[in-house]
Amino acid sequence: MRVLILLPPSEGKTAPASGPSLDLDSLLDAERLTAARREVMSALAGVSRSAEAASVLGLGPRSAEQVGINLSLETSPCVPAHRLFTGVLYEAAGLDSIAKDPTGRAALERHCVVFSGLWGILSPTDLVPDHRLSMGTSLPGPGRLPAFWKPYLGPSLTAMAAQGLVVDCRSADYAAAWKPAAHDGIEVATVRVVRTADDGSRKVVSHMAKHARGLLAGELIRAVAGGTLPASARVDDIARVAGRLDGIDNVEVSEPDRKGQQALTLVTR
Repeated sequence: MRVLILLPPSEGKTAPASGPSLDLDSLLDAERLTAARREVMSALAGVSRSAEAASVLGLGPRSAEQVGINLSLETSPCVPAHRLFTGVLYEAAGLDSIAKDPTGRAALERHCVVFSGLWGILSPTDLVPDHRLSMGTSLPGPGRLPAFWKPYLGPSLTAMAAQGLVVDCRSADYAAAWKPAAHDGIEVATVRVVRTADDGSRKVVSHMAKHARGLLAGELIRAVAGGTLPASARVDDIARVAGRLDGIDNVEVSEPDRKGQQALTLVTR
């Protein structure tokens, strides 16, 4: 039994200046996923050579200038995913700091999975190059990436999460690539973040939600590494950890829905 934390990647990345080249055989669950990863890499390269690259990949003007990095994935320098991704969630989680300690690194590798439009899933310590591809993209050949990845990721993640608790911090596109269910023996807590306005209404603020999910993910990994969160943790244990986070006014746990999933709502100010 274990807690498994699911994270999205981030659009914000810090490209490494040096590092080893990509080794697909070293990535998470390579035996199941390498062929699918190669298929997506090939389709991405084809799109990235075309005049429609920015449109197909949904890139703005600044990112569109960097589309050429998708053509050298196998030769570009790589860094651990937790260092490549530098968006709001990852900054709040502090995974880079956690990974510097051997116990923290082990906890990251066992208890955290990063979803990716290009690689399907990654361990935070997997070495990968800079790239531009979101899960919401539809590529010629593979098609819509959530639908492409779903049959590949299901067996991998169901085996990883079996008889344990999944803490789902993903955004919608990434959540569509795998939906854990109670009938697989998996308890699921989907993390929501809302802000209470002055008039008492509640709103979802994207930046704030990413920050709060990052804080929770980092605190959970530290708790696992420090032995204060047991392997048999349940949703109420996660809620107690969340309630200690800075900026969280309240934590609400819903009743399980028909799929056995519970919403863990973090209320911020």
